[in-house]
Amino acid sequence: MDALLELRRICLAFPEVTERPSHGAPTWFVRDKKAFVTLWVDGHHQNAFPHMWCAAPPGAQEDLVAADPDLFFRPPYVGGRGWVGVRLDRPVDWAELAELCEDAYRVVAPRRLASQLDERD
Repeated sequence: MDALLELRRICLAFPEVTERPSHGAPTWFVRDKKAFVTLWVDGHHQNAFPHMWCAAPPGAQEDLVAADPDLFFRPPYVGGRGWVGVRLDRPVDWAELAELCEDAYRVVAPRRLASQLDERD
């Protein structure tokens, strides 16, 4: 499955999300201001493999990296803010990635927008 198309489908389903390039990579924003997912199709710096970065709730980065360091990593620049990197150069569990994207959205979205996710469920 094409990572860009699938991430686009997942992220644009959230309320008031837009997509535009940021630092040359497809990135999804809440209200065109706060990024919550970035896709590096060809890799980025020392991570020369397809991957994504996403915002994560407090403590999630450490838990995910500890649980599966072959899949998750601490990305440069945003890793210090708790974001998590996810490798996409292996079989991808798109249901799990959709959950990570939803968590990322909830981290940066205003409470009113995040609550809309609860209403749709």
